[in-house]
Amino acid sequence: MSELPLAGIRILDMTGLWAGPYATMLLADWGAEVIRVESTQVKQMNTRGNVARPTKEMVQKGKLVFHYAYPNLDPGKRPWNRHPSFNAHARNKLSMTVDLRRPEGKAILLDLVRIADVLIENSTPRLIQKLGLEYDVLLRYNPQLIMVRMPGFGLTGSYARYRALGTHTDGVTGHHAIMGYPDVDPTMRGDTTAADAAAGSASAFATLAALWRRRQTGEAQLVEVPLVENFLGYMAEPLMDYTMNGHIQESIGNRDPVMAPQGCYRCTGNDQWLVLSIAKEAQWKALCDVMGQPSLAKDARFASAAARRLNHDALDVVISDWTQDKDSRHLFTVLQAKGVPAGPVLDEFQLLEDPQLAARGFFEELHHTEAGTYKYHGPLWKQSETPNHLRLPPCSLGEHNEYVYKDLLCLSDARYQEMEATGHIGRDFVEGIV
Repeated sequence: MSELPLAGIRILDMTGLWAGPYATMLLADWGAEVIRVESTQVKQMNTRGNVARPTKEMVQKGKLVFHYAYPNLDPGKRPWNRHPSFNAHARNKLSMTVDLRRPEGKAILLDLVRIADVLIENSTPRLIQKLGLEYDVLLRYNPQLIMVRMPGFGLTGSYARYRALGTHTDGVTGHHAIMGYPDVDPTMRGDTTAADAAAGSASAFATLAALWRRRQTGEAQLVEVPLVENFLGYMAEPLMDYTMNGHIQESIGNRDPVMAPQGCYRCTGNDQWLVLSIAKEAQWKALCDVMGQPSLAKDARFASAAARRLNHDALDVVISDWTQDKDSRHLFTVLQAKGVPAGPVLDEFQLLEDPQLAARGFFEELHHTEAGTYKYHGPLWKQSETPNHLRLPPCSLGEHNEYVYKDLLCLSDARYQEMEATGHIGRDFVEGIV
């Protein structure tokens, strides 16, 4: 395998939940040495599972929720190493443990800072301040360090100390106001966590941009990626519409302000659906032909995109009557062959068995000694001259303590054992953590 582009870059990963770990996953996939800085004394919220030690009964009762989707619905001896939402983005990473609340733990972290290129965190600004790990402090130990921070609202301003999760970001950015069906209020619109994935991607890109600038100028810098500000870029159309026209966008469900018809239509089978979007008149005529109703293209109600939008309810009935007894995958291939943008709505099983993804080798198996052998999504892009595959299974808590403490920090066996005895080094959360 060709050397991956980020080989030789060392990143300290102090992230939790989804946005931060997703950013470091992208960087680890392309060769960065990502070291998760974790603790056996304190559990990060919703990281390595909602609960440190769920019982089998809890897992069985909550089995329909991904928070309890442990392999074979069994939390096992160390549930924190078997949790799917953590393991999904923990591949290709290393894990070490240290208690940052103690002076000797903070000293260990600062020794790691000396030999790192980047530190990424997505805690509240208050926590980093409480730990005394703000950027001006870290620069004293490594003037070349890049620090990437992912606060909910930013490091300054009246909201700087506010907390935020995905659903809060959906609300504050206006996403909740425009998503969902037009006949339901925001209480029925769910939690998309889209801002988390968006911030993870942006933070990985920002890390690369900062590394490139450091290579060009020799200067390190603090990078700030607020979840709210980053996601507002995804809300550009409704924001500009209001700026230019004073128009406040409302929910339109699966429809589109321009394309018609656009929707999600029930097919035969249990919860099987087809989505389609018509952008051009030729596509509309092709859809009518495939439906066996070419006269619809000349129907005054549907003769233009504007007319179809006005009569979308009636058109939805026609299309639904046609799709309801047909296979969604079959319609997908038939419509695509005629140039009509369409696709089936796939569940997880169908995705894993999808012939297109299989042909491209997108899913790759990794064996985790405690979680078992499962398929994981592979690198999210390909490079023609840099073949890439998953290398390491998800990191278990403290799995790489010896490498970090002995190989990187050159601790003696006696000092290592001392750190072990005082609770910095370990593979299990201490009793009492829930």
